[in-house]
Order: sequence, then C-alpha cells, then structure tokens
Amino acid sequence: MADREQGAQTASVADRRHAFGRNTHAGRADAAQASPVAEDAPPSREAREQADTERRRDRQADDTGQQDRQADEQDKGRQRPGRWPLIIGGIVLLLAIIGGAWYWWSHRNLESTDDAYTEGRAVTIAPKISGYVAELAVRDNQFVHAGDLLLRIDASDLTAQRNQARANLQLARAQLGAAQVQLEVAQVRAPAQLQQAEAQLKAAQASQAQAEAEYRRQRRVDPRATTQSSIDTANAQLQAQTANVAQAEAQLRIAKLTEQDIELAQAAVEQRKAQVEQAEAQLNEAETMLSYAVLRAPQDGWVTRRNVEQGGFVQPGSTVMNLVTPDLWVTANFKETQLTEMQPGQPVTIEVDAFPGLELRGHVDSIQRGSGARFSAFPAENATGNFVKIVRRVPVKIIIDSGLPDNEPLPLGLSVVPTVKVE
Repeated sequence: MADREQGAQTASVADRRHAFGRNTHAGRADAAQASPVAEDAPPSREAREQADTERRRDRQADDTGQQDRQADEQDKGRQRPGRWPLIIGGIVLLLAIIGGAWYWWSHRNLESTDDAYTEGRAVTIAPKISGYVAELAVRDNQFVHAGDLLLRIDASDLTAQRNQARANLQLARAQLGAAQVQLEVAQVRAPAQLQQAEAQLKAAQASQAQAEAEYRRQRRVDPRATTQSSIDTANAQLQAQTANVAQAEAQLRIAKLTEQDIELAQAAVEQRKAQVEQAEAQLNEAETMLSYAVLRAPQDGWVTRRNVEQGGFVQPGSTVMNLVTPDLWVTANFKETQLTEMQPGQPVTIEVDAFPGLELRGHVDSIQRGSGARFSAFPAENATGNFVKIVRRVPVKIIIDSGLPDNEPLPLGLSVVPTVKVE
C-alpha cells in the first residue's frame, strides 16, 4: 500500500511539471504575438534580459521534464514488494523468542565463574644433608614412581662415621660380655669367700683356745717342773692365735659384703648395657644420616622445577625440585551471591581454556569455611574509615570425575570455567 501511494504521488508531481512546461511555452508564444516588434528595431535591455530569463526557464523546464521521464521509467521498471518480507520477519522474531526462552530455561539453575584454576599436590623435594650431587637420575617433567631414585649426594664422610659407630658398638658389646662374666663370678665367689672366712675364724678361735689352755697349764705347773722357755713358747702361741682370730674376724667382715659385691657387678653389667644401647643409637644415627644421601620419590608424579645439576652443591632444606602428583581438582572462586543453592555433591561441567574441545565432568566436593579475603596476608579492616561493600569470593573445591586425557595430564594452574547445576 505504501509503495502504491508513493508511486501515485510521483506520477502526480510529474504531470504537474509537464503542465507547467506547456503553460510556459504557450505564454511566451502569446507574448510574442501580442507585442510585435519591428524587425529592424534593435531590442532593448529589458527585452534582452527577459529573453535570457525565458531561455533559462526553457532549459530548466526541459531538464525537469527529462528527469520526470527518467523517474517514470524507473517507477515502471521497479517491482512492487509483496508480503514475504513481513512473513520472514515474523518467523525470525518467533525463532528469536523461542531461542531466548530455551536459553533462559536451560541456564536458570546454573552457576558459572571464570575465576577458577586447576589445583593439585606439589611435593617439595629438599635434602637433609649438605654435599655435592654425585648422581642425578631424573630429567625435567619426567614421570617417576614412588621409591624411584631422584639424586644421590656424595657421602664419603658419612660412611666413615657409620663405620666408626659400628666399631664402637662392637667394643661396647664385648665390654658387656666381660661384665656379665664378672657378675656370674661374683655371684659364685662371694658366698664361697664368706664361708671360707667363717671357717678360718672358727679355726683361729680353736687354735686360740688351745694356746690359751696351754699357757694356763704352764702357769699352773710348779716352776720346778717346767722351764721358762716352755712358758714363753706358750705365751707366744697364745698371742699368735689371738692375732689369727682378729685377722679371721676381719676377713669375715670383708666376706660379709657379698651382696654389695654382687650388686656392684650387676651395676657394671647395666652400665655396659647402656653403653651398648648408646653405641647402637650412634650407629642408627650414622646409618640414618647416610640414608639421607639418597633422595627417592615419595609418591608417583612428574618432576617439575628442577634446579639442581650433577656436581652441584646442595644445602639442607633447599628445594631442588618439585613432584606433582596425579591427583587433580579445580578450585573455583564463586561470588558469595552464587552460593545460595550450592551444596556438595552437585554435578559440574568444566571447560578448559587451553583445550577448547575438552569437557570435564565432576562434582562439588566442599566449600571453604571462609572467603579468600579472610585468609589473606593483610585482611581488610572494615571498622576504620569509609566502608565500600565488595562482593566476596569463596573457594569451592571441585573433584574431577571423568574426561581427563590419559596421555596428556593437565598442568596445575590452568584457567577453567566450571558450571554448577544447583537444582
């Protein structure tokens, strides 16, 4: 309808322009007839200007007529549109509405974030002793199994210390054996010496009694029946036997220390045992220090960030390499407003920026009990100054269930986009 009206208006304008041109020519003809001029008389200035004006009008009229004819021809050649554009536009609008509704319905229970990264366990490998690296058994990014040799440190001095500790242990054990023998001897000899001392005391007392009886008999006998020599001999024997009795009593007192002698021997044995244990501890320490010269993989993983070479000097506690284990998960920092319906166990789809065609599937494992700002080195102090509310982010741990490539494991720290279905 609009096109038809526009064509009619164009045609009416063209007709008016043709009529205007015809009227202009007719007017000029009538003016020429009404005001004849003598052929021989020269035209005046006004007549010349009027003639020039008429000629310009004639040329404009001719140009306008020609343009109108061209416009008429174009209008005739132009094809009038039908109803198809309206139909196609309506179909496109309907498809857009249906697509928007489907997109809203399919994404209404999804929570996604691009502030997420792959995480895993990176074990730090550091020596416990200092020394030169005698053997380096791994390369960069090499996969190793638990117990595989990583590197070996020169341990010549530690080997000498181990041998010395082993010799000290053997000496302590020999001394312990001798002390145990002495204890057994003391347990047998001490009671026997006590019995011997008691017997010697009894014998000395008997001899003393006999000498004393002889001395008294010599003293009671008539001096004419004995001699002074016999009396002196009896006296000497009595004194000698008295001294023997005193000596036997002293030996008996010494022999009565049997229990103390046995206890002393037992103490010597305990002392030797302690020395043996001390030597064993020193040997264990030397062997432990010697074992530190060999660094082995604590678990399966890939060697990363190796910063040691064969022949280099290492210090205790210095990191020589890291070991990345096959365990892998995703740490997603969701906004606090996205955690309303999020719970452990909900399914998750994960897109990896480094591998556009890879899609992982997992589930929510746990939600950290605190935002990242709470555990930062310099937490915000909102009780001072002006306060500007900032939406906090809370780390969410996502376990990957399937989709990981077998031949090419994902490195740590890759950017991912997890989408949690919070129904």
